[in-house]
This record gives sequence, C-alpha cells and structure tokens, in this order.
Amino acid sequence: MVIDPATTKYLIKAHIKADGIIEKSDVVGAIFGQTEGLLGDELDLRELQRSARVGRIEVELESKNGKSEGEITLPTSLDKVETVILAAAFESIDRVGPCKAVIVAEQVEDVRVVRRKKVIERAKELLNKIMEEGKIEGESIADNVRQAVQVEEISNFGQDHCPAGPNIEKSDAIIIVEGRRDVLNLLKYGIKNVIAVGGTNIPKTVSELTKERISTAFVDGDRGGELILKELLQTSDIDFVARAPITREVEEIPQKLIMKALKNKIPAEQYAEMYDIKFERKEDAPKQLGKSPKKEKLENKIGEKPKLVKVKAEETNKEKEKEQIITDKQKSYGKILNEISGSLKAVLFNQDDKEINKIPVRELTDSLKRSDNISAVVFDGIITQRLLDIANSKNIKEIVGIKIGNVVKRPTSVKVLTKKDLE
Repeated sequence: MVIDPATTKYLIKAHIKADGIIEKSDVVGAIFGQTEGLLGDELDLRELQRSARVGRIEVELESKNGKSEGEITLPTSLDKVETVILAAAFESIDRVGPCKAVIVAEQVEDVRVVRRKKVIERAKELLNKIMEEGKIEGESIADNVRQAVQVEEISNFGQDHCPAGPNIEKSDAIIIVEGRRDVLNLLKYGIKNVIAVGGTNIPKTVSELTKERISTAFVDGDRGGELILKELLQTSDIDFVARAPITREVEEIPQKLIMKALKNKIPAEQYAEMYDIKFERKEDAPKQLGKSPKKEKLENKIGEKPKLVKVKAEETNKEKEKEQIITDKQKSYGKILNEISGSLKAVLFNQDDKEINKIPVRELTDSLKRSDNISAVVFDGIITQRLLDIANSKNIKEIVGIKIGNVVKRPTSVKVLTKKDLE
C-alpha cells in the first residue's frame, strides 16, 4: 500500500472474519454499500475519496477450511474524531457478499507518530554507527601511530644485534626480556631501557651489559620464562627478578600488570635461594680487582667491607655451646618470624627493641641503606651476602630470616639466626 505522506494523518486497521469464501472486491463493495448514508454526506466514503481525504481501501485475505480472514487498512487525512467515527462505522458491516462477516476496528494509528518513532530509531542507528566508526578509526590512528613509533624506537644493539629500546645504551638500569615482541610491548607504555635475549642461549652482549648496569630480568610466567631466568642467573649478573602473572606473557600483558610486576621485583639472590637455582654474582669473584661502577651504585655508598669470621680449629666445645644460646628476645623474634611466614614482609626494630616499621621484603635493602637507627631485622626471606654487608655497615646487630643463602663473608658484628635455629 502506498500512502501519500503529504495528506495521510491516520491509518485505520481492522480485522475481518467471514463464514465463507470471499474476495477483496466483496469486502470493498460491502464497506461502500453498507456505510452509504450512515454517516451523512460529510463522511460519505465515495465523496471522501473524490476529495482525496481518504485513500484506497486495502484488503488482504486468506481462505482456509471454507472460511475467510484478513486485514483491512484505510489511510485518511481527516481529523482524529472523524477518523475514529469512520473506523467505528466499519464494525456496523455484518455481511460481505453471500457470507456473514464480522469486522473489528483494531487500531487507529497516528501515522506521524509512527514516522517520528522510525526517524528517531533510524537516527539512533546512524549515530551509533558514526560513533563506532569514529572510535574504530580513532583507535586505528592511535595504534598505527604507536606502532610506527615503536618500530622507529626499537633497534638492534651490540654485536649480537639484540632487539632493544632507545635508552638501553645510556641508562644505568636495564630490563631484560625474552623477545622482540616483549620489547615492543614495553615500548608501548614508555619503558625504553629494555633489551631482549631472544631465547635460552643468552647473548654475550646481554651478559656483558649486566656487569655494568643494574639489571632486572623480566620474564614470562610460564615454564619458558623459568628456563630463561635460570640461564640468565647462571650466565649474567642479574640484580632483580620480575615475572609476569602465572601463564601470562610479557608481550601481551597490559600496562597495569607490567608496572605491578616491575614494582614487585625481588633481589636475584633471594629468588635463586627460594627456588634453589645456582647463582654466583660475577662481581664477587675473587679474581676481580677493586669495585665496579655497578657495585658502587648498588651499595649506594653503604660503607666499608665487613670483617670475615675466622673460626679456629681449636675452638672449644664451650664456645660452640655459647654460640647456640638463644635469648628471650631472640625467641620473640622467632614468634614474629612465624607470624609473617609466607607474607614476604620484613619487621624492623630500633635500639630499644621496639618495632618501628613493617615493609615488603623487596624494599628491605633500600630501607636499611636509608636508616641509621635499626638494631634488628626479622624477615620472611633468605639471608644473602648483600644484606649482611649492608647490616654490617649500618651497625645492625641481628638478622633473622627463613634460612641463610650462599654467604661467604659473615661479619662478626651481626648475629645471624634462621628459623631452624629458633625452633
């Protein structure tokens, strides 16, 4: 049905049922014939059609089991009252052709309201489409620019042509990752002091670089990452270890997880002891003369080297027994160690044996370097050589940890106790 939008205001919709088989012409004839003279000259259908105030009567019928049923529609440009009167007149028809029939005016539809709704719905669709296309285009532009910048920033560093960020050569601290995609992901979030090893066969370029720079190994949270980390700890001078969440890869994790992993990095000695990985810091090797610039940065001017403990062969049993005596204060440290077990926390005590702070283990060495009033440390971790060196330089009297690591220089001024000693 074609409706003239310039003249149509309302649409009468009616339902018809007939007891026999009827045709469309029968319905139209019945409407004109049985409403003629019913509503007066002003609402006579023939006159209304001649004046174009009503449109063509449309009928859709379906015959089944000897009966007919269908829909009748009639567009009008009459006002609301005249239209509903005309619709009610349809219901006065009781016969179509030779059959009894019932017509029910189901709805008088305001065509303008319907059109308005359609306009609004279509406008919403178009707006959503524009916004979505704009969003995709915006993201695409941002991604394209970001990727272009990343490609421009990434370079091949050293004789092994390792993928690296632009700051790898001048930065005092570096981050070591597995592959090129890891480098790209870190560059994406502005981390530019990064270099990739490209697999478990660690390039000489990376190993040499770790001797001069404060180095953090940042590896995947899967078996592959674990293997690369073991190789790095055994071939390079790694200072800290950071890992992506379990089963996740550095190349695909978002900025928040990258920053969290790097923030939660732990000393390499600590990690090696926790997971029983062979680890030897190259700068502590006996043949090396003097201090490297890297060690000076790490020590942060913490003081002179600790004195070594020399245990004489003729040491008496009495002296050994004396060394094993545990004081009440140390027993209390044992209780605190049990309380923080599994938390990776450290508890610091002052000269009056009062607790002054509780911090994450990863912050322990930095906190000790900055403090001058700490007398004892109880922490959920491995007692390392570096920690003892710092404790000696800061006049710390007691260090209590889970166990002692690969310590070759134990200062006499620092009492070292492990969980086993306090049981």
